[in-house]
Amino acid sequence: MIICHCDLHFELPYAHSLKGRRSIVNSIRERLKSFNVSVMDISGEYPKEADIAVVFLSPTARAAAQYRDAIEQMLERHFPELQYTMAYEEL
Repeated sequence: MIICHCDLHFELPYAHSLKGRRSIVNSIRERLKSFNVSVMDISGEYPKEADIAVVFLSPTARAAAQYRDAIEQMLERHFPELQYTMAYEEL
C-alpha cells in the first residue's frame, strides 16, 4: 500500500481578499471530494496564493500516478484560469 501526499500551490491573481480566496479554495475542495481523498487547506495569510494538501492511499505506484493524473486533468478542465504547481511524494 502506498501513501501519496500532494501539495497544490495556486496563484490567485483575481482574489483580492481572504474571503475571495476561500471561495475559490472551497470550490476546488468540493471537486476533489469526488476522488475520495483527504483534503486540507494549508494556505497562509496572503490572499493571492492558496495551498492545498491532498492525501490518498493506492495499491501500487502506477495506480497512484494515474490518480494524480486524474486530479490534474480535473483541475485543468474545471479551473483552466488558475495557475498551479503540484509537488508530491509517495511513502
